[in-house]
Amino acid sequence: MLTHTTQTEADKAVAEAKAKLDTTYRLGYHIMAPANWINDPNGLIHYKDEYHVFYQHHPYDENWGPMHWGHVKSKDLVHWEHLPIALAPTEDYERDGCFSGSAVDDDGVLTLIYTGNIFIDKEKDILDQSQCIATSTDGIHFEKHPQNPVIPMHPEDGSGHFRDPKVWKHEGNWYMVLGTRKGDIGKAILYKSADLKAWQYLGVLGESDGTEGYMWECPDFFELDGEHVLLFSPQGIKPEGDRYQNLFQTGYVTGSFDYETNTFERGDFQELDHGHDFYAVQTLLDDKGRRIAIGWMDMWESAMPTKEHGWAGALTLPRVLTRMEDGRIKMEPVEELTALRSKRFDLNLSTIEDTEIVTNVTEELLEVEVEFSLRDVTAEAFGIKLRRSEDGEQETVIRFSTKTQQLSLDRTKSGVGVDGVRTVEVEGEDDVLSLRLFLDRSSVEVFANGGTTVMTSRIYPDPTSLGLSFYAEGGRVDIKSCRVWSLSDVWNEQ
Repeated sequence: MLTHTTQTEADKAVAEAKAKLDTTYRLGYHIMAPANWINDPNGLIHYKDEYHVFYQHHPYDENWGPMHWGHVKSKDLVHWEHLPIALAPTEDYERDGCFSGSAVDDDGVLTLIYTGNIFIDKEKDILDQSQCIATSTDGIHFEKHPQNPVIPMHPEDGSGHFRDPKVWKHEGNWYMVLGTRKGDIGKAILYKSADLKAWQYLGVLGESDGTEGYMWECPDFFELDGEHVLLFSPQGIKPEGDRYQNLFQTGYVTGSFDYETNTFERGDFQELDHGHDFYAVQTLLDDKGRRIAIGWMDMWESAMPTKEHGWAGALTLPRVLTRMEDGRIKMEPVEELTALRSKRFDLNLSTIEDTEIVTNVTEELLEVEVEFSLRDVTAEAFGIKLRRSEDGEQETVIRFSTKTQQLSLDRTKSGVGVDGVRTVEVEGEDDVLSLRLFLDRSSVEVFANGGTTVMTSRIYPDPTSLGLSFYAEGGRVDIKSCRVWSLSDVWNEQ
């Protein structure tokens, strides 16, 4: 195991690995590490007019290992610049990794709050985790605080699984929410500080009722449109029909929080994304007042064919969170992503009846906006096929069943190493089902009805499978509008 390596050594290893990459499935406009492994987004912040995103990174291998913090920044949430590795596990209190955390602007000082990890017994999953800080005045180079760890030990309510601090400021004080477990009960716990160094334990913010998982990872707590939201990634929720089909989930509960009593009255857990590959979401509040979320676009113990190519993992597109009238949260792509649009394809589609219409679009990077009319529809199902091969042996299928009112993302024929269908019930709005799709070389993100339902999945089709088609089964469906754009490959343009 590689430990106590410097950021400079890690950056050199990444540069060497980058030169050897197979780029077949490298994404065109998503955040990735230059090479090797990436998982959770960390430290999302809008700092000095730039968006910073850090991420869990193993710079020495395409598999998970001793975690470092990779780093990118952007002025527009579209064009990202790779920066030097921000954190490496150089100290004894973090000898097995600098685990996930967050970032704050402390009077102009960019401060990272992260988990120092030590494995007591890796095979038995026994950990000793603590909370640490590192600071920067230039937003690039970080110094770890000499008093680290600033929270050296978990409280009685938790255990050695004690990680992923998310910090925010309220009325002059800093607050921190962390994930932990006690036995098989996942929890989010709360701390308070005046200076980011001395922390007071306030108690349990929320915990599993016995059905919501044995560990709550990557908690995030914020106010959204007048209500408080606790995002987290619970481990150990059992599948229920079409729900909770991934190994681990990411979702939220909403409710009211009282800063005087530190009590959170919450509702039921709801999944945030219904695709195959979405985990460890984190948010930032930008200078425009938007709550922007980014997640890890992969899933633990899932197929990752690109490991053979020298890399693994990516992050989702940035998404704006909004609370709806019924209390649910919707996610929409940030408006800046329209800058990716290149060539527009005008598809004169009006009615599809019991057939498949293959278009002349053959692009790897696409955005598709389509409105299907649900008025007078007779088709049993309809939808879109992406990355379709000429012989139909490969395709990723987006399908809406008019009988069950369910939207599915089917990747059983999506290429190397992936399979499975994810399904979610969707209600049309004003007799319309609207879909907005972002297709990259090895990912698809589906936003239905303005982001009220979202599905994110990785796919690995043959590079020659480039077809785009629209279809209806057992009847007809009318298309009110359909717009398609090829998208820029921003990484290759740098």
